[in-house]
Amino acid sequence: MRLLLFDDYKLGVWNGDQVLDVSAAVADCGHHSPQEMMEMLICDWENVEPRLRDAAASATGLSLDDVTCRPPIPRPGQLVCLAGNYLEPAKPERGLFNAFLKSPNAALGHGGTVVLPSAEASVFHFEPELAIVIGKAASYLAAEDAMDHVFGYTQFIDVSARGLPGGFFLGKSWHTFAPLGPVIVTRDEIANANDLNVRLWVNDEKKHDITTADMDRHIPELLAEVTNVLPLRPGDVVATGTHHFGLEPVQDGDTIKLQIEQLGPALVVNCSDPSGRSWDR
Repeated sequence: MRLLLFDDYKLGVWNGDQVLDVSAAVADCGHHSPQEMMEMLICDWENVEPRLRDAAASATGLSLDDVTCRPPIPRPGQLVCLAGNYLEPAKPERGLFNAFLKSPNAALGHGGTVVLPSAEASVFHFEPELAIVIGKAASYLAAEDAMDHVFGYTQFIDVSARGLPGGFFLGKSWHTFAPLGPVIVTRDEIANANDLNVRLWVNDEKKHDITTADMDRHIPELLAEVTNVLPLRPGDVVATGTHHFGLEPVQDGDTIKLQIEQLGPALVVNCSDPSGRSWDR
């Protein structure tokens, strides 16, 4: 199933062409926030899924262009990002495991605008990534058990400010620096998440055309590494890293589109820089 949140955080199902409003099916779940609703849905998925399928069968469809998309995980309890994690022409050998926490308050939905801060960064990059939505509590996972803890997948852009002091905090966690969505695709819909094409365009010019098969650590191994350090809970998000070959500056007025095979409609965001800076590219 392909899930999304739209307008005032209504729950929707994407049927491949339209948004189907299924919010009535979860109206009685007693949630206090959109994030809590998604976590309750994930935790009780075995019972919730049939209700959503029934609701979708009779729902009126809406065009994606006619709704306001929200981040499908509005405020993940943890947003864990892999640093690098791809084998590249300049780095064909495996590297050491490395990851960081990005502010969950930076989440931004499809159609939103990433606002570049006035901080004196040397450049800003938008990194295309496959992200994992956690379905079950996970600590000290063995790689062979890891996939049982995956609820689904979504598209994610790790916006990065380069050249600032402060490491990953000042590089990664500014307001709006975590676009994701528009949909979550449940794990059963994806036969092999490490065999997906990932493409990113800036102003309709393709910059990335890579495959998740080139990850340094594939999903089971990287989840084992992450949960050896910290526990994960339902509704947490783990971004799986990117291939840095093809990264170029992104600046004011740009439109960025990310499309990962089998993950629904493209994630499209705009870029605004109140300082009006530009970079050679």
